[in-house]
Amino acid sequence: MLMQTLPMSPAAHSAEPEDMALVRRAARADVSAFEQLYRRHHRRVHGVIVRLVGQAGARAEDLTQEAFLRAWQALPSFRFESAVSTWLHRLAVNTALMELRARRSRPWQEDDDDALDAVATPDTVGRAVLGRDLERAVASLPPRARAVLVLHDVEGWKHEEIAGELGMAVGSSKAQLHRARGLLRARIGETA
Repeated sequence: MLMQTLPMSPAAHSAEPEDMALVRRAARADVSAFEQLYRRHHRRVHGVIVRLVGQAGARAEDLTQEAFLRAWQALPSFRFESAVSTWLHRLAVNTALMELRARRSRPWQEDDDDALDAVATPDTVGRAVLGRDLERAVASLPPRARAVLVLHDVEGWKHEEIAGELGMAVGSSKAQLHRARGLLRARIGETA
């Protein structure tokens, strides 16, 4: 796989009871408890949205806010069957997928590839820069290819799940993944 998600740290495991207590309080309309949940999970939610929709600017922040708004509305029905972080992560993925579907219903533009290519400029100063280059390269992918790559290689989804969520055939999901990986190899090769 191109990228793997990191396992939860021991600190994250010990934070889960605190998260559960915050959810219970927030479900009773305790705004300060919800603000604490937001502060604890904002970066991860925002990160998955950016990776899926490829926009690190204001739109990604709007979608992050939308995901947390949905979380606030759904808190009273939270069943404590999964970790709060897992639940919020899934809300973020669903929010990003809804954005991708909405884009699909608008006149399709294969993401302004020329404009995005300018974002992926060569940069060779250490590993941190390589990570940024990889993030830029992923962000520069066409939207459907990027979504399939992130859902498959980062989130660990199966092609059948991706096809169902993105409204495409399983073969199209596989083709988009192949396309995304090829584009990434080419773009990363250009910066090396």
